[in-house]
Amino acid sequence: RYRGLTLVLTFLSYTSYHLSRKPISIVKSQLHPNCSALGPNPHNDSNSSTWCSWAPFDGDNYKELFGALDNAFLVAYAIGMFISGIFGERLPLRYYLAGGMVLSGLFTALFGLGYFWDIHVLWYFIIVQVCNGLVQTTGWPAVVACVGNWFGKGKRGLIMGIWNSHTSVGNILGSLIAGAWVSSAWGLSFIVPGIIITAMGIVCFFFLVEYPEDVGCSPPLHHDAGGVTSNEKDPEAVTSNEGPLSISGQSSADGSNSPKEPVEEPEAISFLGALRIPGVVEFSLCLLFAKLVSYTFLYWLPLYIVNVGEFLGRVRRERAWQGEHLLTPLLSLAAHFSAKEAGDLSTLFDVGGILGGIFAGLISDYTGGRATTCCVMLVIAAPMLFLYNHIGQNGIGTSIAMLIVCGALVNGPYALITTAVSADLGTHESLKGNAKALSTVTAIIDGTGSIGAALGPLLAGLISPTGWNNVFYMLIAADVLACLLLARVVVKEVRGWCGCIARKRGYVRT
Repeated sequence: RYRGLTLVLTFLSYTSYHLSRKPISIVKSQLHPNCSALGPNPHNDSNSSTWCSWAPFDGDNYKELFGALDNAFLVAYAIGMFISGIFGERLPLRYYLAGGMVLSGLFTALFGLGYFWDIHVLWYFIIVQVCNGLVQTTGWPAVVACVGNWFGKGKRGLIMGIWNSHTSVGNILGSLIAGAWVSSAWGLSFIVPGIIITAMGIVCFFFLVEYPEDVGCSPPLHHDAGGVTSNEKDPEAVTSNEGPLSISGQSSADGSNSPKEPVEEPEAISFLGALRIPGVVEFSLCLLFAKLVSYTFLYWLPLYIVNVGEFLGRVRRERAWQGEHLLTPLLSLAAHFSAKEAGDLSTLFDVGGILGGIFAGLISDYTGGRATTCCVMLVIAAPMLFLYNHIGQNGIGTSIAMLIVCGALVNGPYALITTAVSADLGTHESLKGNAKALSTVTAIIDGTGSIGAALGPLLAGLISPTGWNNVFYMLIAADVLACLLLARVVVKEVRGWCGCIARKRGYVRT
């Protein structure tokens, strides 16, 4: 029951984190819409092409300003993440997580209040984004540490793959909630998610249980070789018959080994110590490029859909004006997506992300090859991104299918690294059962990935004026680099499989 409660609460918590991050991507197209499509300009003294835009995003450099907003959040998030894991190991996770969620709700709502307060100063929005990026770093290390404390390595890939769908569920709900008000009062697109994450933080404060020992349950087995318990079935069994907390008064003489385990607490691992764990550096750098791709889609996909739709609409109108028939399937997709329609369509990328995360976790559990699973999905993702850019607009059906496939291949490795891989490395055999490394390792991996998350939207903002093709070439290059960075770990896994096969054949022969 406690494990189920932990899964549900951490799932809803991080769903609300992503729910509060998504509105900015939906609102972008409303801050600088196509004013000519809205009819004649009611203000004769204003620029006819940007009269409906929200200053300061009404200039020709609006894409660069949007990139600056994204970058303000993501750079602050990346910097704060490296510090957050250290605090997460030394502070009660429940207080740390709840406090971060309440502050995240506050800063998310402050961005939306800029609409009602009629604020048109760029620095206001930048400062709010920086503050929000810093406080949102409390979320990921805390929720992964909580889940890692309750679940052993047995089916961690599948369990965390399903659990990690909170990222995509949050993006989908964030898109739908933001889309409900984006055209009428975009400030509510931020205020409502801010209220939701604040309420969820209060729930976590009262009900989240950090460690099995806190409620008299025995901790799970994190690896085969270093468990103190002799029962090897463990990972899924959490019972209270071996919980030392409930009988601590009687077991001081008899079970001296068991009560000694909490002495790990003062030994919270150092930053450099976490970097020395085998695989941390490789997976961190891989995540940098994988998250670059994922977050570029997160922040720019709705605007891309709107822009491509407008482009196809112009081509179609020109051909119709010239008396040409629409013979090519390229022009069959309906153009003029509104901000809400583009936001709704972009959720399909996150639907694919849910499927990709579950699939990656299941395969990696079955094969034991986390790095190989990531590498294969990244290799396939590169040509799929190319195809989406070139044929993804051939029809609404093609667009839906390509978004789901690309979402699965892009977010699958990202989900696997930030969940099961982080938990595996945070409970690595070299740590000898030290549970105080989980939050730090998670923060290092996700913090490095967040550097890529900051670079992706920034580069997209700088490159998109030269054409969306160049943005996709950048994303494809990032996917290839992510794959190459895992080469050493993949080779190690393949050699391990070959060694197992050789041993089995040798055993059969004898």
